[in-house]
Amino acid sequence: MDERLDALGEREGWHVEGRAARVHYQGETDRYSVEYYAPSDCVLYWKVPPEDGGETAVPVGRTTVPGPLRERVRLDLDAAGVDPEIERREL
Repeated sequence: MDERLDALGEREGWHVEGRAARVHYQGETDRYSVEYYAPSDCVLYWKVPPEDGGETAVPVGRTTVPGPLRERVRLDLDAAGVDPEIERREL
């Protein structure tokens, strides 16, 4: 397995699944799933509906994600040896 994924898996809340790592965050009103994909070295954000909403998570643009959450993701990436600047890369 990729050492960066192993390191992310050791960060609070992160879980490794295959060649990717995922973490879930719940704010006051919104929930997000954040995914880092090692093969393409990219980060995706998903907005997750309320548990009782019956909807499906949808990908969202970085500009819609709260700044403190994005900063936390960059800190986790950096701590795991991933260039934190990839968080800003548009797909």
